This record gives sequence, structure tokens and C-alpha cells, in this order.
Amino acid sequence: MKTILITGANRGIGLALTKTYLQGGWHVIATCREPQYATELNELMPTFPELQVFALNMINYEQMEELSEKLAPVKLDIVLNNAGVYGPKEYGFGEVDIDEWREVLEVNVIAPMRLAELFYTHLMQGEDKIFAVLSSKLASNTLNTEGGGYIYRCTKAALNSIVKSLSNDLLPEGIRTAALHPGWVKTDMGGPDAPLSTEESATGLKSVLDHFSDAQSGGFYDYQGEAIPW
Repeated sequence: MKTILITGANRGIGLALTKTYLQGGWHVIATCREPQYATELNELMPTFPELQVFALNMINYEQMEELSEKLAPVKLDIVLNNAGVYGPKEYGFGEVDIDEWREVLEVNVIAPMRLAELFYTHLMQGEDKIFAVLSSKLASNTLNTEGGGYIYRCTKAALNSIVKSLSNDLLPEGIRTAALHPGWVKTDMGGPDAPLSTEESATGLKSVLDHFSDAQSGGFYDYQGEAIPW
């Protein structure tokens, strides 16, 4: 049985990914900030004994380190960082909140980097050896023709840069990395008008990772496996 660690697994795409991998016969280690309130996630346990749920606030690095130590014997095939925040919406040039920017930068950029460092040894023990993050098409400089979204765009672009550097450093050791755009999905972030369900996105993302090659490592892809320009 293969094993995946999914962060931010209590709702939205994270929850859908958890269900998709469980239904695919995987052992899923799911994390969220407050598992005691993760009703839908906890309701999966009687049906899927291969699900484990742990508390993890992504910017509580001491807690992340403790989890890494607790899971030290576990061989991870995939670490999938789904956790992230958008930050403020409906602001323009001249209205950027610097404190909000710092908060989003820490969650979307610094925390995933620390996650990679702390779970590197677990991936080295696994078979698939993939470190993947949920990015966004909004991170693409090529596709940015509208401006705005300064905070979210720049943090996801920085996350993509981390993925690329990690690939250069870790591919020689067999670890592949991926930045994935889940599509425009019906979630709290995506809103009710989004065309994709969380299930459709999660199914597509799993398919991309199921067929992920060394040659793709460090790249930026959507949920259908199409490359997205930087």
C-alpha cells in the first residue's frame, strides 16, 4: 500500500484529494489545524481504516517538526501540500496591506519549504518520491494580463520557484517535484460560480501524479496535465 501525506485535508480540494486517494487504496495521512472540528474528514475513518488524521498548523514549525519525528518510520510516496490562503480580495494598487502580505507569504511559501525539509527523509524511503504543491495559474507571469492580485500571485509564483529549485537539488536523489494548478474549483476560495467540482479536480490531480515522470520534475501543470507557462 502506498502512502501520501496531504495538508489542509479537512475541506475543499484537500478533503476531495483525501477521499480520492483513499478510494484508490492508498494509506492517507491527512493534516489540518483542528482535527476535532474536521467532521467530514473524521467521518471517513470507519470506512477507511487506512486514514490517519493529525493536527498541523502550517506555520507552527515546532508542531511540524514533532509530526515529522512521530512519522519517522513511515515511508511516504507523496507529500502533497494543499494548505494555503488567498489573503485579502478586492483591493487595488495603493491598497496593499503589508501585514496581510507577510501572513500569506509565510503560509504559501515559507511553510511548504519547511515541509519539504522536514519530510525529505520520509520521501527518500518511499517508492514514488514526489513532493507536490497546489499552486495556481494566477502565478503565471505569462498569463497575467489583468494585473492586481499582488499578494496571492506573488506568493504562488515564489512557491513555484521553490518547486523548481527543489527539483534541481533533489531529482539526483530520485525525488521529483511538481507545482499543480487545480483549476477553478467550487470551494470557499473559488466561489460558487467555478466550473469544476472538488471531485473532478482531485481526480485529475491524482492522474497527473500517477503518471508523473522525471522529465516533468520542477514543472508547472494543471489538473489535466497540461504545462502552464511561467
